[in-house]
Amino acid sequence: MLDHILKKAEDTGDLNLDEIEQLLRLEEQKDLDKLFASSYRVKTQYVGRTAWFRGIVEFSNICIKDCYYCGIRRSNSKTKRFIIPENDIIESAVWAWKAEYGSVVLQSGERDDPEFVDMVERIIREIKKRTNSELGLTLSLGEQSEETYRRWFDAGAHRYLLRIETSNKDLYVRLHPADHSFDHRVACLQLLRETGYQVGTGVMIGLPMQTHRNLAEDLLFFKTLDIDMIGMGPYIFHSDTPLASFRTEWELPPKKLLNLGLKMIALARLLMRDINIAATTALQALEHNGREQGLLAGANVIMPNATDTQYRESYQLYENKPCTDENASMCRGCLQRRVEQIGEKIGFGQWGDSPHFAARQDNKVVTAK
Repeated sequence: MLDHILKKAEDTGDLNLDEIEQLLRLEEQKDLDKLFASSYRVKTQYVGRTAWFRGIVEFSNICIKDCYYCGIRRSNSKTKRFIIPENDIIESAVWAWKAEYGSVVLQSGERDDPEFVDMVERIIREIKKRTNSELGLTLSLGEQSEETYRRWFDAGAHRYLLRIETSNKDLYVRLHPADHSFDHRVACLQLLRETGYQVGTGVMIGLPMQTHRNLAEDLLFFKTLDIDMIGMGPYIFHSDTPLASFRTEWELPPKKLLNLGLKMIALARLLMRDINIAATTALQALEHNGREQGLLAGANVIMPNATDTQYRESYQLYENKPCTDENASMCRGCLQRRVEQIGEKIGFGQWGDSPHFAARQDNKVVTAK
């Protein structure tokens, strides 16, 4: 039965909820090996064996949101708040460009005030200017207005990651205060698409109250939205959050949580084939070679940290985040060696855009004709 489902997935990219859930429940290593081998073949065929580096600059942990799972939530008084000076943010991006990273990700806690919006626009324009428009720019800055998305896009950003965190409305409500809206978040994803961005989203894997069925539905949610890229990872508890009260009852052993994250990557690759999928840092928090395992399960993007080390300790969305004490040069060299050791190459100096996005754009041109 397993071989039949995997062959169907590999041949067609089409599985129903029951089949996806069955694969998510796999536990035997021999079965997991079959799943990962199948997803890696699809990855090789559709996006190749190149890992794209996105140097991530986490430039502020000031956030207006109060999500119950996040270490930099507004109500966490134990977090030392910071915002990196504009010039230092720009210099980090320029360093990434000189280090031949094809792209950077600008990420921060969520704000939508005019001062923040203006600052981000200035930073984008200056980065594009300083790098001769050669550096790709991804933003991960939360829910914004249509006007803001347009301003940042016109300034030079071309990818945007806005994680849904869970596609189950009931679970979403349990994870957020009453002033957070699932429908508004989905509407923002649609606005991003309409604006012209390559759109990414993702979920937390292994949440309290989350079922295998929920995760299967998450994967079909991504497919229905025709998403271009996915950034999802295992949920790791943070003690200074309301969700920490569920830790004793719901926390999964690290190996089991890691495998669940890898299964989600593999299934995303089988179902959506030519999208970009990140091997997130949370995988490495669970096992030292977790990101390499993510690549072998079907991911093709890695986000080495390009943030100044003096700020990293304060940008803790979850506990035991790796590489907080390594400077950007150390991260680059370490990751390059580790990626090459598993037989992959790094796409230095290239944006590494989603083939899925490119195919949809080509289809628009053909349709228009």
